[in-house]
Amino acid sequence: MSAKKSAQKESLLALANVESFYGPIMAIRGVSLSVPPHGMTAVLGANGAGKTTILKTISGIMEPAKGQILFQGEAIGGADPSFVARQGIAHVPEGREVFPFLSVRDNLRMGAYIRRDKEAIGGDLERVHAYFPILKRRADQPAGHLSGGEQQMLAIARGLMARPKLLLLDEPSLGLSPLLMKEIFDIIRRVNGEEGVAILLVEQNAPMALRTARYGYVLENGRIVLDDSCERLSRHADIRDFYLGGGEVGERGERRWKRRKSWG
Repeated sequence: MSAKKSAQKESLLALANVESFYGPIMAIRGVSLSVPPHGMTAVLGANGAGKTTILKTISGIMEPAKGQILFQGEAIGGADPSFVARQGIAHVPEGREVFPFLSVRDNLRMGAYIRRDKEAIGGDLERVHAYFPILKRRADQPAGHLSGGEQQMLAIARGLMARPKLLLLDEPSLGLSPLLMKEIFDIIRRVNGEEGVAILLVEQNAPMALRTARYGYVLENGRIVLDDSCERLSRHADIRDFYLGGGEVGERGERRWKRRKSWG
């Protein structure tokens, strides 16, 4: 067995040469990545790189045109989103997408909609309240009345109410202040470390993603161009120059890109 096939077999989630389209436009091409059990993996890239498409393809919102998606060794590519969710994958989409007219409490209960162990849901409400105390204080308020940061907390907490084995997080830092961003990423680390929930984190904020995840993939124009541990990626010359703001600066303050990316 090859090292690549062995890694896929040992992974909680494994994608192999996955391609997805928006109409005639290929959004991701030949994407292969994996997430280990209880691990945290990041996908970095600029807007339009295809990061959200990867998550939508995993969760069943989009159907892959090619390739294989395995979760716990079983093929889920092209499966209905409800089936994917029942296998233990919770998708927290970009832009929060809470139910604005439902109360915070009912939003959280919607996260547990597919569960059959209804007697345990009350305990899990207390569990997510421990991570997000503000949601307990806002329990009776309509979710649409929450601030942007509180809605992001609610979206993550709603995902946790499904008791997932894998949490797909799409741009959790989007639109947040630096203080709120730090708070939410601290909670993401706790959820991964304390609950053992594996996380696939899609994030444009490369510095925050590299400090949070253990392994990372860099996506450009729908394809993976680089992958390594986040520690090594943070020291990679191209990552520093093009994603961490380490490029040369000219006399007038403009950034001068004197070289092409090594994967260009």
